[in-house]
Amino acid sequence: MTPQRTLLLTLGTAAGLALGSCATSAPATTASTTASPAAAAPQLGPIMPGVGLDPANIDPSVSACEDFFQYASGTWLKNNPVPAAESRWSSWNGLINQNEAVMRQILEESAANTTATKGSNLQKVGDYYATAMDSTTIEKAGLKYLNPELNRIDKIKGLKDLQMGLVRAQQLQTRSVFGLGVNQDRKKSDEYALYLSQGGLSLPDRDYYLKDDSRSKTIRAAYLVYLNNTFKMLGNTPAEAAKSAAAVLRIETRLAKASKDRVAMRDPYANYNKMSVAEASKQFPNLNLPAMLPALSLAGAQEVIVGQPEFLKEANAALTQEPLQDWKTYLRWHLVSSVVSALPQAYVDEQFRFQQVLSGAKQQQPRWKRMLRATDGSLGEAFGQLYVDKAFKPETKVKAQQMVANIKEAMGEHIQGLEWMSPATKEEAMKKLNSFTVKIGYPDKWKDYSALNISRESYLQNVLAAREWESKDNVSRYGKPIDRSVWGMTPPTVNAYYNSSLNEIVFPAGIMQPPFFDPKADDAVNYGGMGAVIGHEITHGFDDRGRQSDAQGNLRDWWTKEDATEFTKRADMVGAQYSAFSPLDSVFVNGKLTMGENLADFGGLALAYSALEKQLKQKYGSTPPPRYDGFTPEQRFFLAWAQVWRTNARPEYLRQQVLTDSHSPAQYRTNGPLMNMPEFYEAFGCKEPAKMVRQEQQRARIW
Repeated sequence: MTPQRTLLLTLGTAAGLALGSCATSAPATTASTTASPAAAAPQLGPIMPGVGLDPANIDPSVSACEDFFQYASGTWLKNNPVPAAESRWSSWNGLINQNEAVMRQILEESAANTTATKGSNLQKVGDYYATAMDSTTIEKAGLKYLNPELNRIDKIKGLKDLQMGLVRAQQLQTRSVFGLGVNQDRKKSDEYALYLSQGGLSLPDRDYYLKDDSRSKTIRAAYLVYLNNTFKMLGNTPAEAAKSAAAVLRIETRLAKASKDRVAMRDPYANYNKMSVAEASKQFPNLNLPAMLPALSLAGAQEVIVGQPEFLKEANAALTQEPLQDWKTYLRWHLVSSVVSALPQAYVDEQFRFQQVLSGAKQQQPRWKRMLRATDGSLGEAFGQLYVDKAFKPETKVKAQQMVANIKEAMGEHIQGLEWMSPATKEEAMKKLNSFTVKIGYPDKWKDYSALNISRESYLQNVLAAREWESKDNVSRYGKPIDRSVWGMTPPTVNAYYNSSLNEIVFPAGIMQPPFFDPKADDAVNYGGMGAVIGHEITHGFDDRGRQSDAQGNLRDWWTKEDATEFTKRADMVGAQYSAFSPLDSVFVNGKLTMGENLADFGGLALAYSALEKQLKQKYGSTPPPRYDGFTPEQRFFLAWAQVWRTNARPEYLRQQVLTDSHSPAQYRTNGPLMNMPEFYEAFGCKEPAKMVRQEQQRARIW
C-alpha cells in the first residue's frame, strides 16, 4: 500500500505495506457481542493514562465484536471527512502531512541557498525544487524546452526511426509500448538480467479500455476529452486533435487487449521467459533489439527475460500495422503527458480535470506538495541525506532493530510450531528466515549523483535530465556484481517493503513515526503499529508469491508437494473471504489480486501479537500489566492496528483501488485478519454469532 509516492521497484519483485461485512452467521443480539475495556481480563492491572492512542476516536455506540473498524475509529471517521484536495483521508495523511512539513522546510532552505557548492547534493536538491516552484518561468518558457524532444519525434520517417524513438522513450521513462530494464535474474539472483515487459498504457488498468460498464465508459470519455484538449494546446486544429485522440486511444486499446491482467502478472513463473537476444529478435523483429540494445548501452546483453511474450508479439505486429503518423502521435502524447507538471498551467489544469474523474478529488493539491514529491522521486537519496540529518534519530533505528529481532524470532517459533508443515519444508523456511537482510532508516551507501547536472535554468530540463540519469544508472548495473546496498524507496517514504530477489525487508525512516512507532507509547501500541508492519514484511517472504523464492532470492520450489497443497488450501480460504467483501454496491474485493497483502496482514498481526506477549511476560512476569486508558495491552494492540488503517475514501477512489491495487480497502485490512483471530475474540470478549467471529471451521490461519 502506498499512500506516498515510491520509487520504481523494478519488475515487481517487491511487496510493500501501502494503504490502500463478511459475516458467516446471523447478526448477534446477545450481550456477548458488545465489549467494554478489559471485559475479558481475569486479572486486571492498574489503570494509567496512555500515550499513542486517543480513546476519543472510538465510537462506543458500535460493538467491537460487530465491526471493529467502526468501533475503533468511528468517531474519528465522522470528524474527518475527505478534504477537497484528497481522494481519501486516513491516519497516514496525518503522518504524511507532518513529514512533508519537515521535508518542505528542508527544500525551501535548500532552494534559498544560492551559494551551495556546485555539484553538491544541497545544490542539486535546491535547484531542482526552486525550478519546480517557479511557475512564472515555467509559464514563460511554454514548450521551449520540450520542443527538441517533440522535433525528434516529428523527424521520424520510417520503422528504424520509430525504433530509435522507442529507445528515447525508454531513456525518458515515458511508458511507451513496453518496459525495458535491468534487475536481478529471478532464477539466478547473483546475476543481473535484462527484462522486457508489457507497458504502453495511460489509463490505470487495461480493464478501463476493454469493459463496457458505465464507470469504464465514463473514464474513456473523460480521457478522450483530455487527449483532445491537450492536442489542441499543442497546436492541432479541432479536427486534427480529434483524430490524434482517437489514434492514441486505438493504439492503447490494442495494447490493452494483449496485456495480461493484474492477477496473471502475479505469477512469477509465467512471467519469466528467458531467451537469447537472437531468439527475441526473431520473435519480435520490429523491435530491432540488435540496434536498440547498443543504443541503450546494453550491447553486451546476450539474453533477455521476456515477461509477456504474447503482448510483445502483438506490439511487434502493431509497429508496422498501425500508421507511422499515429505512432508519432502516440509518442508525442506519452512524452507530453509524462511531463505535465513542468509545462504551463493550462496543461496542469487539463490533466487535473481528468484526474478528478478517476479519483473524485475536488481540488488540486498545492504545488509545493506535488513538487516536494517530485523532488523526492527524482533525487530521493540526495534529498534523503538532508532529511535523515534533520529528522531521523539514531535511537529510533536501535529500537526498530530490536523489534525486528523479536518478530523474526516469533516467526521462527511459528514456523517450528506449524502442525501442517513437514520438517523438510520447515528446514528450508528457517534457512530463508535466517538469511533475511534488514535495512532500516536509510542506505549505508548513498547513490552517486555526480553525473547528473541540475541547474536553475529550467524545471523541464531538470526533469528530463533526472530521468535520463536514472535510466543510465539502471542499465549500468548489467554485467556487474549484485549491489545489495540498493534501496527501492527513499528515506522520507512512509512505507516499507520486502524484496524477494534480495530476500530483504526494508523500513525507511519516514515510517518510523506515530501512528506506527511512538517512543513514548507502551509496547502494545508499538507492536500493534510498527510491529505489525515488520511482521507484514517478514510474512511477504512467505506469502503466495514470496514463498516461491528461496533463501538466496531465487525462484525455486523448496516445498514438499503435500505442504504446498496445504498452503494453497489455506490461502484460498483467505482469498474467498476477501472476495466476499464489498466496499460499494456491486463492487467486490479481488481476493486473488490482494492475496499477498492479505496473507501478509494475517501473518504480520499474528507475529507481532506473539512478540508482544513475550515482551509483556519478560517485563511483568505474572503481575498484570497496566491498563492504559482502561484497556488491556491486548486490546490496545488491536486498537493500534485499527488506528493505522482508519480511512475515509471517495467512491471513485474505492472503485479504482479494487480494480488496480493489490491492497484491500482499509476497513477489510482492519477487520479481515481479526475475524480469524481467537486472540482478538478473547481480548474483547467476542463470541459467536458476532460478525467479527468466524465459525471455527471457517477461520483461516497460515503463519
